[in-house]
Amino acid sequence: MAPNKRVTMNDHAAEASLFKRRAIFTFICVVSLLGVLLGNLYHLQILSFQDYTTRSNDNRIRVVPIAPNRGLIYDRHGILLAENQPFYSLEMLPEKVKDIPAMLDRLKKFVPLSEDQIDDVLSSLKGHRRFKPLTIKNRLTEDEVAQFSVNQYRFPGVSVEAGLKRYYPYSSLLTHALGYVGRINQRDQAKLERENEWKQYAATNDIGKQGIERYYESTLHGEPGHLEEEVNNRGRTIRVLKSEAPEPGKDIYLTLDLQLQQKARELLKGKRGAVVAIDPRDGGILAMVSNPSYDPNQFVHGISSKAYNKLLNSKSRPLINRATQGQYAPASTVKPFLALMGLEHKTITPQTRVWDPGYWQIPGVERKYRDWKRWGHGWVDVHSAIVESCDTYFYTLAYKSGVDSIAKFMAPFGFGENTGIDITEESPGILPSKGWKRARYNQPWYIGDTISVGIGQGYWTATPLQIANAATILANRGKRFIPHFLKSVNKNSTNENPDNELAPIVLTNPNNWNIVSEAMREAAHKHFKGATYTAAMKTGTAQVFSVAEDTRYNAKTVDEHLRDNALVIAYAPYENPKIVLAVVLENVGWGSKNAGPVARAMLDEYMLRDNGKTVK
Repeated sequence: MAPNKRVTMNDHAAEASLFKRRAIFTFICVVSLLGVLLGNLYHLQILSFQDYTTRSNDNRIRVVPIAPNRGLIYDRHGILLAENQPFYSLEMLPEKVKDIPAMLDRLKKFVPLSEDQIDDVLSSLKGHRRFKPLTIKNRLTEDEVAQFSVNQYRFPGVSVEAGLKRYYPYSSLLTHALGYVGRINQRDQAKLERENEWKQYAATNDIGKQGIERYYESTLHGEPGHLEEEVNNRGRTIRVLKSEAPEPGKDIYLTLDLQLQQKARELLKGKRGAVVAIDPRDGGILAMVSNPSYDPNQFVHGISSKAYNKLLNSKSRPLINRATQGQYAPASTVKPFLALMGLEHKTITPQTRVWDPGYWQIPGVERKYRDWKRWGHGWVDVHSAIVESCDTYFYTLAYKSGVDSIAKFMAPFGFGENTGIDITEESPGILPSKGWKRARYNQPWYIGDTISVGIGQGYWTATPLQIANAATILANRGKRFIPHFLKSVNKNSTNENPDNELAPIVLTNPNNWNIVSEAMREAAHKHFKGATYTAAMKTGTAQVFSVAEDTRYNAKTVDEHLRDNALVIAYAPYENPKIVLAVVLENVGWGSKNAGPVARAMLDEYMLRDNGKTVK
């Protein structure tokens, strides 16, 4: 009998379940892989379509950026101060020129090039990106353009380019206010890349370098456009596929008054110094002149090394904006502010009198601090001390007050810090204190230092703009504004500086403003005889070097650069000021004699326009 065979029974339910699970797993894998495939297709065909299309067309499509037209600059009356003019320039693409020195040597046979121009081109190559155009010569004449065009085939990589360049029709008149534009250099390029703005300047060669041009660069520059060109294998344009027009920069209107600016320069002719005029009603700069000046147009097209070194090494320092960077002892122009401090702190009263024999001494010290009037003024109170500019009175006031008290009171008037004006070229000056001297020189403060500060001398320095700004606050009875140039970004705008008003200076006794202002009004009588408007004024004479005790100053025996500076602050009309100004003249001598007439002429120019009618 055959052995028994083992019979295995199939579990159909288990097999069906296993098959089902495997089928589902396989289906999920297929669907997932299909999803990945579809996702990649979406990314390639939809999301990255433009990118890959551009890559595939690189060999036949060229994107050419188009530079925007720079915004224009006008004065408060709509007179054009900075415009754009057409020009031709000779440009070179360094990567397409094999031997640049040899090419330049051949080129000068067709286009006149001086040795200085050739040297400037060769020196500019250092650090210059070879794929970016480099200017060989600016402002080509029509004859030069024609001569080169005929021979252009001899110079691969060199071409004539047309464009617009900045032009300043009033030359040196507004240089220190407007500034200028110049070619983008390595430092500018690094800044643009750091701020991720380099694409905005892909077609632009120039950028604001100083003044208004620099401060409002983003407003004036505009937005670039571009062309998409189809080119052949030699890089020649076949047709334009697409174009996007650039957005021009915005025009800006300034608070400057061109007529007043011209008058200020006329008055400064042959002198070194500065004039600043401010509208006290809003802090707008009416005029700002620093003399001597220079023509900014030479920087627009690239100034030669020889010309730049001449400006840089000039003894008269025309590159310095004396109005905002020149630091001068404010001298007697600060006496009204010191008197206001004394009245506010009750160190003095309107009736306080001081005997002036022509000098003052620190108690217990033999040294004499001389008054400008050698025989003295006799008995003086605060009113006569301001009118007569009595040094002895303010020596006494400074001694009683102390330098830290002076510094604390003067700081809100803007001394010792930048005013915040809308140009970057500004110095803060020095408002001295005990802590300042310790930090600066690691020396203690001496009482003699305070006495000098009491008449605006010693360590105290200020810019003409700071002096004018402080005088504006005084004329406004404590109302303060940030000085500014910008009036509006377009002709129809009204106020572009709604936040330029600062917290006012509030006195415990408001009548103290009147006491000081009335003294300044009387001080102006001598200079404003016959005027049809009222004015207030305070002059000052600042020593440039110290004169030994009991030694009399004689300008004729002193080198010119060591002679006294003349200063003045003034405003008009006295009842409702519409203009405030500060004048600083270097090394001309007595303030009343030299700066006073300048202030009168400036106020006459502004107040007596339209056939002698007082300006509104």
